[in-house]
Parts: sequence; structure tokens; C-alpha cells
Amino acid sequence: MNARGAGYLLAAIAFVVAWVVLCWPWLSGSVTIPFDAKAHFQAQVEFLARALHSGQSPFWNHNVFAGSPQVADPQSLIFSPAIILALLSPAPGFRMVDAFVLLHLLVAGFAVIMFFRDRGWHPAGGLMAALVFAFGASASWRIQHIGQIESLAFFAIAFWLTARMLQRGSAWAGVFAGLAAGLMVLKPDQVAMLGGYVLIGMVLAHWISGGWPSVRASLVPAALASAAGLAVITVPLLWTWLFAEATTRPEIGLGVATTGSLHPASLLTAFVGDLFGAKNPNVTFWGPYLNPNWVKDLTLSQNMAQIYMGALPMLLLIAPGLTRGWLWDKAVRPLTLLLLFMVLYALGRYTPVFQVLYDYLPGVKMFRRPADATFLIGALGAILSGYVLHRMLTAEGISFRRDLLIGGAIVLAVALVAMLLSRSEGHLGDAWAPVLAALGWFGAAVALLVVLQRWRGALAPVAAMVLVTGVVASDLGVNNGPNESTALPPQLYDVLRPTTHNQTIALLKQLTAQPAGSPRRDRVELLGMGFEWPNAGMVHGFDHTLGYNPLRLEDFSEAVGTGDGIANPGDRKFTPLFPSYNSRLANLLGLRYIASPVPIEQVDRTLKPGDLTLLARTKQGYVYENPNALPRVQFVGGWAFADFESMKLSGRWPDIDPQQAVLLDAEPPVAAPEGPAAVQAEVKLTKYRNTEVEVEVTTPAAGFVVLNDVWHPWWRAQVDGVDTEILKANVLFRAVQVPAGTHKVTFSFQPLSGAIAELRARISPQEPEDNLPPPPPYDPDEPQIVAAPGADRILAGPSPAVRDSLGLGATQPGAASRNGTASARIFGETEAH
Repeated sequence: MNARGAGYLLAAIAFVVAWVVLCWPWLSGSVTIPFDAKAHFQAQVEFLARALHSGQSPFWNHNVFAGSPQVADPQSLIFSPAIILALLSPAPGFRMVDAFVLLHLLVAGFAVIMFFRDRGWHPAGGLMAALVFAFGASASWRIQHIGQIESLAFFAIAFWLTARMLQRGSAWAGVFAGLAAGLMVLKPDQVAMLGGYVLIGMVLAHWISGGWPSVRASLVPAALASAAGLAVITVPLLWTWLFAEATTRPEIGLGVATTGSLHPASLLTAFVGDLFGAKNPNVTFWGPYLNPNWVKDLTLSQNMAQIYMGALPMLLLIAPGLTRGWLWDKAVRPLTLLLLFMVLYALGRYTPVFQVLYDYLPGVKMFRRPADATFLIGALGAILSGYVLHRMLTAEGISFRRDLLIGGAIVLAVALVAMLLSRSEGHLGDAWAPVLAALGWFGAAVALLVVLQRWRGALAPVAAMVLVTGVVASDLGVNNGPNESTALPPQLYDVLRPTTHNQTIALLKQLTAQPAGSPRRDRVELLGMGFEWPNAGMVHGFDHTLGYNPLRLEDFSEAVGTGDGIANPGDRKFTPLFPSYNSRLANLLGLRYIASPVPIEQVDRTLKPGDLTLLARTKQGYVYENPNALPRVQFVGGWAFADFESMKLSGRWPDIDPQQAVLLDAEPPVAAPEGPAAVQAEVKLTKYRNTEVEVEVTTPAAGFVVLNDVWHPWWRAQVDGVDTEILKANVLFRAVQVPAGTHKVTFSFQPLSGAIAELRARISPQEPEDNLPPPPPYDPDEPQIVAAPGADRILAGPSPAVRDSLGLGATQPGAASRNGTASARIFGETEAH
């Protein structure tokens, strides 16, 4: 091995050692990555593992929001390396998931080192860049956002491979760059979007600087990269797009997006890591996001504004990076421009740039936090500072005394600004210690650069890497190390362990257990039990009416009242259609058990004595029963027309017993008299799995099997093996029409064919049929029967007399069924008779 190869091997070893030391608090299990990493992503991994090890598909999730298309949720981790973790263990523990997250930073650091190696830059520069990339800025402070950490790691790999593709004209590098970029984009968060623009910027800069020869040499590799990336993302992003269109957040308004802007004062944290007290538990955070004296409508958490990359990298970017113009070298000029772009993007409302980008740059309207660009600020700053260190270590006969004096003067000026700002906010006593500590780290950085410049012996490369590792890793470990935003005791999240002995969880699991074949599958509501509770059902296998996720089906949210999560009782928002736990919709949902840390009457003030029954008082709160909750599946003999959108707005239900008639927003496929009908039928829920539900029904008369799971267009149904239409029932749920007799009704989730059908419908919406004959005049006492030309079915127009008695509006007689032919085959001679 030559000296150059040995140097990079040593850099890789030094990086691994530093990674182990810096990650040991999590790897040892003494702390765990908190907040979203547990409340959201730990539950996602547990659900994925439980599905795979029980032989089920993870593509649909019954455990939250009455059902959600997990396959289309970009935060489900299905299309990520987490699938390997789920395959390895049926119940991945906290340490396993934490190690999985931290391994992303290790891989990202290796990719950065390889980028430096391909360019022949000094290995010490690559080592420092890897350390800063993995443990600087948001990569460290926002490690709980696992999806964004994955995007950042795949960005590092794609960045390296894209650069290799352009540098060498390598087709294989292009293929793997495309695959890495595709895996980055599979979780379409803002980090992935911005990372994609960095990759595009690299290609364009290469073409502009090299002219036509560069374009020609890279066309084939770039085409292969595009093809590989598209192959990875096409279907998953189609699912995500269709899902997002049906959620509460298909697009973020400019005003909402800019509430996540990085306040300009947060740029001071690039020099003074803990200026505002984000890391010190003994200091009340006084930064611009929680301090009422600052802008009041910014919505960032204290950890989202930390951009500390270390004293040595910041000093290098200033001097000699800026003082000697090395940041404008042709080799890194595009990266410098991209870093400036990321800073302006992160500042959001504080520059006019973001509004222009919001209006004209594709993808920006999809995300709500411009401050997510801090991930890329750290990434690009790491690479640029590593490059400047390379230039310093390879420069001959240059004195950097003047540069370091200028850099020191700038650092002192920033420290003075920080002190004056803290004094004006009344926090001088909190700020002086972190400011002095920052000056100490910058002093160590100056001393290190002086030593590296003067030591030119044979052991200089080894000494450089040892000193860089020691100083930079120590700096980042102290200033960006475990804190209340990134590391908390694991026992705080015990409720998310499958083996938890939590009293409330144990009781709910016992209460919701049902014998085989029971039509019941009761839902629960965890009413403000804490930040980590809403997705607990995904771990323990029971169904929660709510959950924790920024993406929720809009139809369900409007009807039931949901937010991103329900950490506190006050987060429960009732709606006109769900005005109380004693309501028609609560009963239809099968919401039988409610756990609350406070008496339920403090949340639902409309409740009267006897509406709910107090079952137990656990250590965590109260558990109530709704005795009127309906089974998950039921049979009803009749139907009635209803305008679901009007119902959601008004909250008024037709005066019909939901156990005798189902509300539909369209004619049923096979003619049936409108109105309630009491039918004594036997219904069994014989199979209930993530993507498969089977119901056996024996009924003396035709009617409807109603499954009280949320309606979604990607579900399909069969009656005795024959395709039939799933009707949207009772505003949110599913119904299938069946004839008299014994039948098996099967529901199956088919996201691929369902998404394709939905896409076709969007592209070519069906024109309304205009070739039906005019209906005969209505008889006020009889339903009208109209034969549809060329169809082996009949359609029943509703009786005006029945409509008037129900308080419903008129319907259009003779409206066409969407799947009448198949349904007629199912009903067969029953309907003919």
C-alpha cells in the first residue's frame, strides 16, 4: 500500500474510533434517541417488524387513524434500510434502532472520506470533513428525525458517486449514484429535496466549466443515473403523491412554511454552540423561538436552530478560506455557492429569496420548515472546511499569520455581538460561560493550525490526523454531544416496548382481546397520555382512533378531528360530526375504551352521567368504556342516501338506526328499496390482518356488510370470489352489498392496481352517462325501477315519500352504478326474483 492509500486507511480508522467514542452513550444503552425517534419512528419500525415476522404485509396500518396506507407514508420506513432491521428482529429494541440510526452517520462519513480520496486531497481534510458531516450542525442536533438522517446519509453517498461519475465518466458510478439518489428521495422530506438540488447543481457546474466535452463524456453515465433513480422512486413516489393529495397537507402555504424560518440570530450558534442554552438543562432557553421577547410566530424547537460545526471548521472557512479566496477555487466554487444558497433558504422570511423559491422552485411548497436546510449547511460546510484544511496542509512556503489574526478578530467581534445581544435580553449571566468556552475552542483551533503548519516531518500526516481527530471530536462531543434534545433515559419510553408492564397498556390489551370469529375489534383512544403514547397501538397491536403523524387522510381528520399528535388532553379537538365521545360517529368507529390522564369530563364537557363508564384507575390515569360502541363489522338490511360533505359541516345525522340502515352517498349497485330494514343476520370476522379482512355472513335477506374501517380507493372486495364494489358508507367507512344466504366477503388492500386506477381516473375522468332513457314519472308511494340499456342489472330510484320522511334531498333517478355488472352476478336469481 502506498503512502496515499495508507493515509486514507488511517483516516478511516480514526473516524471509526471517533464514531464509537461519540456514539457510545447511545450504543451502550445508557441513553436513547428521544422524541420523534421513539414516538414516531420506533413505532414504525416495530410495526414493520411485527408485520413481517407474522407473515403479513406492512402496506396498510389498522392501528392509527382507523386505518392508513402505510405503503404511501414516506415516514413508514418500508422503503429504507430499516427493512433489514425489521427482518433481523421481530421486536427491534431501542439500542438496536439507535445503532441503526447512528450507522447512517458512519456510512456518510466514509462517503465523504472517499470523495476526498478520489480528488487526491489531504486525508486529514477528509477526516475532519467526515467528522463535521456526521456530528456537526443538524446531523447531531436533530438525530431524532430519523427520516432526515437517512436522507442526509444517502445524500453523502450520492454526492460522492455523482462526483466520481463526473470526474471519471464512469457508467457504474452513474448507476450507483442514481440508486443512492433514489433511496434519498424515497423519503421525500426537505433534506432529500435540497440534496437533490445540490446534485443537480454539481452536474450543471461540471457541464458549464468543462463545456461540450464534459457534457458528452457524462451523458451516458448521467442517463444511467437518471434511469436507476427513476426505477427506484417511480412507484413509491406515485403512492406518496396520491396519499399526500388526500391528506391534510397536500401543500404548505407560504405563511405556514415561513414560520419555520431560521432566525438570523441563530447564525451566532455557528460560533457559540450553546449560546441560547439549548444544551444546558440548568438554563432556560432564551433563543428566538421560545423567548416571548422575540418573534412570536416562529415554530422551531430549540434544537432545530443549532448549526455549530466546530471551531476549527469555522475558523478555516473564514481564514484562510475567505481571506485567501480558496472557497472560490474552481474545485469547490459550486459548493460555496450552494452553501450560500442553503443559508439564504434556511433564513426563509428574513430574505426575499425564499418567496421567489417558493413560487418557482419545484417541491418547495411541499414542506413547512426552511430551517431544514441546516442539514445541508452542515454538510457543505464540512466539505468546504476540509478542502481548506487540505490547501493549508499542502501549501509550501506560505505564512498564515495574517489570516489567523483576521480570523481571530472576526471571532472576537462575533463574541462581542453575542454578549451584547444576551445583555439586551437579560441573559448575560447565562451567555458569558458558553461565549468564553467558544473562545477557548477557537484558541485551540488556532494553536492546532500553527502546529500543523510548522510540523513538516515524516510523521506529519499521522500527527495531523491524530490532532485533528482529538481536537475536532472533543469539540463536537462537548458542544454537540448528548443533551435533552438528543439523549434521554430509555425508561421514559417504556410504553413503546412490546414487553412493557405499563398498567394502562396491559389493561387495554386485555380489554380489546376478542375470541376468534367475533365481529368486534374495539378501538381505543389514548387521550393526551403523553408525547410518546399516540402510536403505541402500532407496537402493541390495538387500534387507536388517533395517532402521531403529520400526514393524515383529510376525510378522516375533518370528520373525527385530528392533529399531528395528541400529547395533551387539550389537543383533542371535537368536530360537528364528532362532538363528543357519546356520539354516533364514536359508536360507528367502535371507540369503546378511552384512556385519559384527567377525568374525561374535563375534556368532553357535554358528557352526562352514565354516558361513559369508568372501568379502572391506573397509575397513568382513567380508563372509560363507551357501552354503545358498535362492532367492527355488522350487517344491515336497508340503506339511505346522504350527503357526507354536508354532514361533516353540519354534524347532523339522518334519524336512522345505524344497525338497520347504512348511509350511502350513491345508489347501491343492485336495486334495493331505500329505508331501514331489521334483519337478523349472523356475522363473523374470520380473518383480520393488515391487508386482508374476511367476513362470513348468513342472512335471510339481502343487505349490506358494513366494515367500520376507513374507506380508501386502494381496497378491493369480493363476495364469494366475485369482484364487487366497496361503497363509501356512513361518511367514512366501507360497505359491500350481499344477497340472502351464506357468503364470504373478502377485503384486500391492493396499492399498485388501486393507485394505477386512481391515476387513470385523474387523467381521464369518466364522463357522466347521457344515453340512459328518461325515467318514467314517479309514483309517490312506490320506488321506481329503471332498466339500464345493455346492462344485466336494474337500478332502483328512491321513493320521494321515503326521502321526505328521512329529511333527505332528491336524488337523480336512474343514476348509473359503478360496478353493477359484477354485483348482478353476485345477486343472480335473487334480484331477478
